[in-house]
Order: sequence, then C-alpha cells, then structure tokens
Amino acid sequence: MIRLPGVEWRREARVGVTGVWVVGVMPDEKVWDLLRGAVQDSSPVPVPVPWDVSGGLDWWRGKARESMFSESATSPGSWSADEDAFRLSAFLDACRDDSEHVEALRDAVMDQFPSDGEEGLFVAVARKASPFSALAYALGPDAVLRLPGWFGDFLLDAEQVRAQLPAAEEALALTGAQRRDAVERIHAWMTGLGDDPDHHADELLDGPLRVLRHAARTGQAAAAHVRWY
Repeated sequence: MIRLPGVEWRREARVGVTGVWVVGVMPDEKVWDLLRGAVQDSSPVPVPVPWDVSGGLDWWRGKARESMFSESATSPGSWSADEDAFRLSAFLDACRDDSEHVEALRDAVMDQFPSDGEEGLFVAVARKASPFSALAYALGPDAVLRLPGWFGDFLLDAEQVRAQLPAAEEALALTGAQRRDAVERIHAWMTGLGDDPDHHADELLDGPLRVLRHAARTGQAAAAHVRWY
C-alpha cells in the first residue's frame, strides 16, 4: 500500500474499471444556469480537503524528469510501473472531487455535449487507467497547471475559453523531441498501469486542443471531466 496525506492506494484498486476523459463544447448560455443550479443544490457545509496538494506537487516536480516505468521483460513494447508511478496515480486521483453534488454537475454538463462531431467532442477511454493521468505524467506538473480548470476538470464560458486557450496551446502543442517523449510516456502509463496497448497517444495531445480551438472559433463554452466507470 502507498500512502499520501489522506490517501491510501492499493495496486489492485483499479482492477476492472475504465478511465474516461471527456472534453466537449456546449452552448455558452448554459454554463451559468448549470452553475447556479449546482450552487442551489449543494451543501452549505464546506467539504474538507484531506490531502496536501502543495506537498504532492513538490514531490512530483522532484520526479518529473525521471521515468516512473521500466520496460517489461515479459511483454515486448509494454512497460512496468515503478512505485513512483503508483504514487503519482494516487495523487492525481485524490485531486479529483467525486462528491455527489460535483458528480451531478458533471452529469448535467455532459448532457449538453454534442452527441458526435469530431471538432466539438473528444473522448478518451482506457482499461484500468485514467487517460488524463497518462497525459499529466507525459506533460509534467507545471504544464498540467497551465491547462484549464483543475487536473482535467473544467467548465469555461466562451470568454474564458478564449482567455485560457493560449496557455492550453503552450502545454499541448508539442513538436519534435518533446512530442516524441510525451507520446512514449503516455504509452508507458497506458501499458504499465493500464491495459490499453492500442491507445492513441497523439490524440491525448491533439483532441482536447482541437475542442478548445473549435469552442473559441464558434463562440461556445467548453467543459471536461475525468471519470471512472
């Protein structure tokens, strides 16, 4: 078992589950209606934060340039997770608010996403691994903090999309050696912690940015959610 402040993580904890990251556009006028409804339905008692985000980020920054995986000796082309990979996975999961009211808001937002459409919707799915966590490992902590919202979750109106798009482009629009390294690290996460050797690593970089650019171009809002099923 790996322990972080307020977090316990067992290696078998994610067996049999599917990680999902959804990024989509939605009508701009719906954003504040949904937020007002969420505030009205939420508990007036603040939810305590049981973990140390600053300490977790400091630890991650100290490890960000290191590999947290080793090449698998039994499965060519795959990777085996080191203890640090499990610790980072635990930290990223702990940063996600899975309270009842937030989950209800996620459901309401997802109802506004387009049912299909290449530009306006991006969905990444992985067995036993979080696609967003794979991206976070690939980018590193400082780049992740330049992304909108909070560790893969955001809800932006059209003005906020335009304001935050440059920072998202800086974090995601990688080229050359930086991109090759990010793709390899995504692959390591998806095979070392997950069971998804056929994932599309490039799409984890390109898909969210495509949606945000589409939202900015068309004057729409945008949202993203990290979920487990």
